[in-house]
Amino acid sequence: MRVLYIDTSSDYLYSGIVINDKLVSEIKKKYEKDLSKEALPKVIELFDKAGITPQELDKIIVVNGPGSFTGIRIGITIAKTMAWALNINITPISGLTAMAISCNNDTYKMPLIDARRDYVYGAIYDKDNNKIIEDSHIYLQDLLDKSKNLSEVVAITNNNININLKVLRYDPDILKIVKHYENSEGINPHLVNPIYLKKTEAEEKAGL
Repeated sequence: MRVLYIDTSSDYLYSGIVINDKLVSEIKKKYEKDLSKEALPKVIELFDKAGITPQELDKIIVVNGPGSFTGIRIGITIAKTMAWALNINITPISGLTAMAISCNNDTYKMPLIDARRDYVYGAIYDKDNNKIIEDSHIYLQDLLDKSKNLSEVVAITNNNININLKVLRYDPDILKIVKHYENSEGINPHLVNPIYLKKTEAEEKAGL
């Protein structure tokens, strides 16, 4: 099984190729405003490092949200273009789930992405990565209130979020994420859509 993983939902490009349960090439790099320019060339470089061509892929896994509106679209566009050309399915996944899967702590896990103005994209998972609180665009204190009756909770983030919990830096375990979804059949590329959770500014102004 040859799998390409793509996550551009933040300022970072997280991508890798897994062949037969082995991570053979990966990139984890912060690009910020250069992400739209750098993402595709860097993903293509992964195939050279892995010694395979895109035509040999069996599956593509892409993070389709939540996070940066622009970033999410970059990853989905790359994944959909490749999958359509190769006639293979895409498995879209939550970036918050990827964060939880990558954390090895035997505790409750609270992946967080800064959404500004004291809001976050967040969720709570148990030690087996089952969702206790669904992915949400939520006021941070409200999410913390929902976690009060849980035992030990760790936060996972790459943002500077002021929170009274133990905080772990997010370092995606691409192999572990891919293996978690190895039995997913995926869906037709045309059915893959962004999951923003937060309304766009235009939608908010229009009262949608």
